[in-house]
Amino acid sequence: MPAQIMSVEKGGQDFPAKLTKQVIVCSIIAAFGGLMFGYDIGISGGVTSMDDFLLKFFPIVYKKKHKAKENNYCKYDNQLLQLFTSSLYLAAVVCSFFASKCCKKFGRKPTMQLAAIFFFVGVVLNAAAMNLPMLIVGRLCLGAGVGFGNQAVPLFISEIAPAKYRGGLNICFQMLITLGILCANVVNYFTSNLHPYGWRISLGGAAFPAIFLGLGSLIIVETPTSLIERGKTQEGLNALKKIRGMEDVQKEYDEIHRATEVAKKIKRPYRNLMKRSSRPQLICGTILQVFQQFTGINVIMFYAPVLFQTMGLGADASLLSAVVTGSVNTVSTLVAIFGVDRVGRKFLLVEAAFQMLISQIITGVILAQNLKATNSISKHYAYIVVIMICVFVSGFAWSWGPLGWLIPSEIFPLETRTAGFFFAVSMNMICTFIIAQAFLTMLCHMRSGIFFFFAAWILVMGICAAFLLPETKGISIDEMNEKAWKKHWFWKRYFKSDDEQDVYIEPSTQDKP
Repeated sequence: MPAQIMSVEKGGQDFPAKLTKQVIVCSIIAAFGGLMFGYDIGISGGVTSMDDFLLKFFPIVYKKKHKAKENNYCKYDNQLLQLFTSSLYLAAVVCSFFASKCCKKFGRKPTMQLAAIFFFVGVVLNAAAMNLPMLIVGRLCLGAGVGFGNQAVPLFISEIAPAKYRGGLNICFQMLITLGILCANVVNYFTSNLHPYGWRISLGGAAFPAIFLGLGSLIIVETPTSLIERGKTQEGLNALKKIRGMEDVQKEYDEIHRATEVAKKIKRPYRNLMKRSSRPQLICGTILQVFQQFTGINVIMFYAPVLFQTMGLGADASLLSAVVTGSVNTVSTLVAIFGVDRVGRKFLLVEAAFQMLISQIITGVILAQNLKATNSISKHYAYIVVIMICVFVSGFAWSWGPLGWLIPSEIFPLETRTAGFFFAVSMNMICTFIIAQAFLTMLCHMRSGIFFFFAAWILVMGICAAFLLPETKGISIDEMNEKAWKKHWFWKRYFKSDDEQDVYIEPSTQDKP
């Protein structure tokens, strides 16, 4: 039998919804998954610049670091040192797949609880590490936590948030990432002089957000979409009333129920994700993750202390500079929270691309002219570079950082949502792994040219955001196809001319030829 075709009716209604305390509390607790992620991003760069840590696990790097005439750009070029940072993201790629299955079968809430458990185990192994294998295994457990958390949290927030507040609430996830990075930088600054176990305190600090997420997830509600999707319709209705703070939720409930009925008929969501009508969301959702990482932001966040030491700043000054950039990152994210649902996603992405492009070029020019293999850059130029990096970080923090997670979580229809978001999360982790594993080697060989490398990517992604990304501001998550993709000048050609969406339904065994 040929596959059946189901027509998805047009939406168009705006559902009544208040921004309740329940939604705010649930969003903040869920967003602590971002704090776990951010703390780990920030802590690894500072720890890898601490002499006690290097002497115990990477003595070769320790010797190169203190060699009198060692090449400025190659002090930290060591594949095992890079593996300490990047192994987390390799594990996150693999675990994102299992997390997407867990999200669909068991719900968003249990997936977040698993994230907290994996992360806590990884923290214990890292803080107590006696050798390199134990350290790497701990990083892999942290990666599992990141994979499960990053898969579940943005979906959770997008599904409980009213459409008009969805952008700001979802960016709470990114806000907690930036706050985690800042906390990690501050912790590193104070523990760097606690010999010989300062690095253990830094790594062990990640336990606090993991514990908070684990305990907090016990009191939050499951999303109505997940409950209805798993056949718990009455619980779903009750949850919807609870998070909306009103009894009159029938229209929104009916829309969610309709979407879940369509989704239930999809036996192979990954196969449907490959269909022509699913390509616009898949392409945009995954390419955003590539662009997010190839801005070069994780170079700054992972290796800020290393990078600033390369420019001639002392150990304490480099850690303090990392605290400054982390503070700029956190404060600038507030712009996204309050601006994304007012000015829209596209404006922030395009404006920030221009801002980041200029800062990367200026940084590259200064280093190309002033930082050679064995000299020290003057403090005057070093601080200009720090300012340019702050300009770069601020642009990223109110655009490509939070929107890289927000947009993929809101653009997929329910029948391919967890599968589509898995591809987005996996692409993010793959690109993060590539950058983390390759950066110190790239810095050694490309020197200041690495900033021009990232600048070229920023130019491309700014153009793509301006012309290929539809505006999703204020659109209900279950009406995204109708109101965004089918009206976009380029992507509308991927949908049927009669304005119906094709969905592949597995042929019924009861059908007769």
